[in-house]
Amino acid sequence: MKTIVTGSSQGIGRAIAEKFLACGHEVCGIDILPASLSHPDYVHFAADISRGPLPEIGDAECLINNAGVQDSGRDIEINLKGTVRVTEKYAFTGKMKSVVFIASASASTGAEFPEYAASKGGVVSYMKNVALRLAETGGTANSLSPGGVTTALNRRVMENPALWKEIMAETPLKKWASAEEIAEWAYFLAAVNRSMTAQDLIVDNGESARAKFVW
Repeated sequence: MKTIVTGSSQGIGRAIAEKFLACGHEVCGIDILPASLSHPDYVHFAADISRGPLPEIGDAECLINNAGVQDSGRDIEINLKGTVRVTEKYAFTGKMKSVVFIASASASTGAEFPEYAASKGGVVSYMKNVALRLAETGGTANSLSPGGVTTALNRRVMENPALWKEIMAETPLKKWASAEEIAEWAYFLAAVNRSMTAQDLIVDNGESARAKFVW
C-alpha cells in the first residue's frame, strides 16, 4: 500500500514511516526537514505543508497527516490549514483507502497552548467532514489523539523532575506513550481497520479521565 506520511523526519511521524516500511509498504514522506530515513521503499519530499507547492504523488492509498508544530505562532496555519491543504490534494482521488489524522488529547480537554488546542480541535472536526466524503468511495478517516508522548518535543518537561512528578500525578497509568506505540495505533487505524470511520481515538494513559472528587 502506497502511503503518504507528513512530518516523517522525526518523532511520531518517523516512527509511523518506519512501521509502514517494516510492514512492506511504500512510503512517501513529506517534511520541511531533510530525510532521516534510508530505505529502498522510502521517498522523501522536502515541502512546507502550509505554503508553496506540494509534491505530485500518484496512486496513494493511505494518508497519515502527522506534520505539526506546538506554540509556534503558526499552529493554526500549519496544524489545521496545512493539514486541510494536504488532505484536499491527496485524499479524494478515488483510490484512497484510509486517512489518519494525528490530533491531540488537548483537542478534547483544551489543556494546552490555546492556538495548539484550537488547531487540533479543528483537525478532529475536519476529520469527520473528510470521513463523510471519503465514505462515498469506501475509504475511512479517523483521528488519533495522543496525550503525552516521549519525543524530543517534550524534553523540557521530561527532564525536569518537578514538572514530571506533577504530570504523573495527573496520569492514572503513570507513564507516557512512546512514538513507536503511537505508530502501532496509527497503523491499525490505517491498514487494519475497515469499519471504523469518523472517530477520534484518544491514547493518553488516562489523562483525560482524571477528575478530582471533592466531598
